[in-house]
Amino acid sequence: MAANEKNQAKTEQITGKVKETVGRAVGNERLTAKGRAEQAKGDARQAKEKIKDTGKH
Repeated sequence: MAANEKNQAKTEQITGKVKETVGRAVGNERLTAKGRAEQAKGDARQAKEKIKDTGKH
């Protein structure tokens, strides 16, 4: 399950980065903001998983 969560976090980060880049390229502030938010969500999920891993070791 932890590997699945880590993969999901990485997917959110990548998807967010793509949305942010596309939003900037076309001048769409809403898409840029949505991309940043998705990246932040992925970062938070990844941090949570790192804390869980630290607790296991």
